[in-house]
Amino acid sequence: MKCLLVSDLHYKLKHFDWLVTVAAHFDCIIIAGDQIDARSHVYLRIQVPVILKYLEKLQQITQVLVCSGNHDLNVRGPHGDRIAKWLEKAKDLGIVIDGDSLLLGNTLFSVCPWWDGEKVKQQIDQQLSTDSEKEKLTWVWVYHGPPDNSPTSWTGKRHYGDAELAPWIRRFNPDVVLTGHIHEAPFVENGSWADRIESTWVLNSGRQDGPHPPHIVLDLHTRKAQWYTTQRMEYVEIDDPMTLPHRGITDLPDWLSH
Repeated sequence: MKCLLVSDLHYKLKHFDWLVTVAAHFDCIIIAGDQIDARSHVYLRIQVPVILKYLEKLQQITQVLVCSGNHDLNVRGPHGDRIAKWLEKAKDLGIVIDGDSLLLGNTLFSVCPWWDGEKVKQQIDQQLSTDSEKEKLTWVWVYHGPPDNSPTSWTGKRHYGDAELAPWIRRFNPDVVLTGHIHEAPFVENGSWADRIESTWVLNSGRQDGPHPPHIVLDLHTRKAQWYTTQRMEYVEIDDPMTLPHRGITDLPDWLSH
């Protein structure tokens, strides 16, 4: 199974266009939050239907999984916490969203919402506890914010990660956590796109301008995660406890030859 991770597209339509052109190369497309650009001059009421149309196109090609990020929260739920209510329309298209899980082959994907209050945080805790009991060979989380005090949450000046995530990782021991949120982490000194917490790999694709977004290809057959930018490729072996990514030199992969 080959999965493509991107995050923090922030309504950059050329990057959504690129996803549509490469989607057929992958068994699933994972977008780890911040589809919306809350700082854009384009109104949210315009951004949402455009993004939903792109998600629909992608879902017609391959399985799509999308979690919310902080930019995606558009209303307050009945409990008072802010939520990405608009993503519920994506669920009607067959897309796996906040609070859902999906078994693809023998891999369980748990898609977690962005939380900004106790109620949603409790819902995540219950979701992970429930999913931990499900039968699976590999467990992958989709979670917008990387853990605090990790190279994947380093901005170049400070850590800006999720303080709850590392304790959940140590408690439940997933194989891989796919994140985003900290755009700079893979590109700054002392930052990284990959980190290991005990036996769990945490991956953050980052954000960068260019013809395609930085992205991670998670190949669960070869047990390798490869990070691609416009300048380079690096990789880690999922079953290798080595915490430093390896620099790779390869031929241009099919999805970058478009």
